[in-house]
Amino acid sequence: MRVDHVVYAAEHDGVHATAERLAKLIGVRAVDGGVHPRFGTRNVILPLAHERYVEVVEVLDHPASDKAPFGQVVRARSEAGGGWLGWVVRVDDLAPQEKRLGRQAVQGNRHRPDGVELRWKQLGIRGLQADPQLPFFIAWEDGTPHPSEDADTEVTIESLTIAGDPERVRDWLGLPADSTSSVIDFSFVAPHGTPGLMAVTFDTPQGEVTV
Repeated sequence: MRVDHVVYAAEHDGVHATAERLAKLIGVRAVDGGVHPRFGTRNVILPLAHERYVEVVEVLDHPASDKAPFGQVVRARSEAGGGWLGWVVRVDDLAPQEKRLGRQAVQGNRHRPDGVELRWKQLGIRGLQADPQLPFFIAWEDGTPHPSEDADTEVTIESLTIAGDPERVRDWLGLPADSTSSVIDFSFVAPHGTPGLMAVTFDTPQGEVTV
C-alpha cells in the first residue's frame, strides 16, 4: 500500500490550462491522459519520480458524469473553483479492502492519445465524497503501464497537508497514513470548514514548491 497519485480538479479555464499552470509551477511536463468513458471525465497527467504523478481532471458534458460518483465529485470541486480533490493509495489486490470496507471496486479505463489502454479498479470514491480527507484505492491491472512511466524528472512529492483527523484516516486505511510512504510527510491540521487535501509540497531541483 503506497501513495500512487494526487488529484487536482480543473479550474474555470479547463483541464489543459490548469495542468499547464501546475506543470510550469513545479517544473514538469503535462501529458494528455485521455477520457474516462465510465466516469464522464478526462485528465492530464503530470508524471513525477518514484512512480507517482499528479492527475488533473475535468468533468465532461456526458451522462456518465452525472451517474458515476467520480464524475460527481470532480464536477462539484470544479464548480467550487477547482483545486485539490484528493489522494490515492495503490494496492496490489483490492479484495482485502473490499471485505474490510464492505464495498465493491469498480472498473476504470482510458485510452491515451497514442491508443494504449490503461485499466484499473478503484474503490472508495463514495468515502471521499462523504469525507474528502479520505483517500481512495486503486489497483492497476497486470500489463497496464503506470502513468508515470515516461517521467523524465527528479520532482517528487515531499508532503501532503490534510485538513482532518489522522485517526479517521487510520481507521479507513487500516493503518496510519504515514505507513503508505516512507518518503512523504503527512501533516494534519484542524479543518476550518470542509476537510480534505489542502496542499501538496513538491521537492524540485529549484527547491520546495507548495501548491
